[in-house]
Amino acid sequence: MDLKNVSSAVTQIAEEKGIKPESVFVAIESAIATAYKKEYRKRSEFIRAKLNPKTGDISFYQVKFVVEPAEVRIVTEETEEEKAESRPVAEENETVLPRYNPDRHIFVEEAKEFKKDAKSGDEIEFPLEVHEDFGRIAAQAAKQVILQGLREAERASIHEEFADKEGEIVSGAVERFERGNIYVNLGRAVGIMFHNESIPGEHYRVGARLRFFVLAVQEDPKRPGIVLSRSHPRFVTKLFELEVPEMADGVVEIKAIAREAGSRTKVAVASNEDGIDPVGSAVGQRGTRVMAVTNELGNEKIDVIEWSAEPEKYIANSLSPAKVKLVEALPRREAKVLVAEDQLSLAIGKGGQNVRLAAKLTGWKIDVRSQSRPEEVLSGGVAEVESVGGGDIIENVAEERDEE
Repeated sequence: MDLKNVSSAVTQIAEEKGIKPESVFVAIESAIATAYKKEYRKRSEFIRAKLNPKTGDISFYQVKFVVEPAEVRIVTEETEEEKAESRPVAEENETVLPRYNPDRHIFVEEAKEFKKDAKSGDEIEFPLEVHEDFGRIAAQAAKQVILQGLREAERASIHEEFADKEGEIVSGAVERFERGNIYVNLGRAVGIMFHNESIPGEHYRVGARLRFFVLAVQEDPKRPGIVLSRSHPRFVTKLFELEVPEMADGVVEIKAIAREAGSRTKVAVASNEDGIDPVGSAVGQRGTRVMAVTNELGNEKIDVIEWSAEPEKYIANSLSPAKVKLVEALPRREAKVLVAEDQLSLAIGKGGQNVRLAAKLTGWKIDVRSQSRPEEVLSGGVAEVESVGGGDIIENVAEERDEE
């Protein structure tokens, strides 16, 4: 074999696919072994090929696995009817032993003739005659094995690279649209953003470079590898961590977040150090920090409020920008909130959105009423956590971090 050509080809393929040269050699050896077996050996045998990267020489071996007699089923020659009758049926929680195959198995006692310290589970290699002339069918099979091996090596390399980025933000360019889903070029890999993970009302064009939240990195080849999102509440959390140094340092943290993607988000922040204003840190001087996050989200409105361990104070803050006069905490995490007449529209919000997000943020059922008409239940003024946002869940970032 022309070693110079093989080595340069392996190096080139490894660089193009972003995988280790060793993985390419493994794929080539597996392909050569497949071709050799198809042309010269029995189907039941296990053949291994070894390519010497220094000399370019190829060696072939038949591999047998060392077993104890008790670890396999020894089946004598039988008729088809006898085979069917004697075929063992696995009972519940019972494992059927593998059938002994002299082409693949070798007993310990026999194996010790070739390897003195042989034990069950070892492999014994028997050298085979070297052949380098393979037929068309064998060569085609080898080609398929190489391609499959390279695909698996590339997939494993990409998974290894992106596994650490799950739950983080990545940057990518919109590549194409397919059945409502968006495929994003992330460099070495292509991620997918399903339609329900995009921001409602946001328009995407091919070539547009955006940030995405890595929702999941999956190994299963039957499923999309890298799943992206722009509507997930944690996307907002990560954007704030990029813009606010105090959050990156852990001085200020987001305790909870409620989001209706594309429209409005409420973020509850708290400080872990005395003298640090959590809201001021998140908003930034003249609103520069929160504006940077808003711009990334297509001008989605963001309310930053101060978290409090006192339910009444927390609920009052959550209805910002409305000014609350009184919060009455009731049993079963329910609260009646009174506001001035001129603050009602702000407290309830368009279509009840403000009170809806406040309930989602705090986990309390909130009933907003006018201070001058405390007995009157207002249209859109009541928000229950269970029915919030069409089935969205409360997103408590602090709890998620503790679980991680």
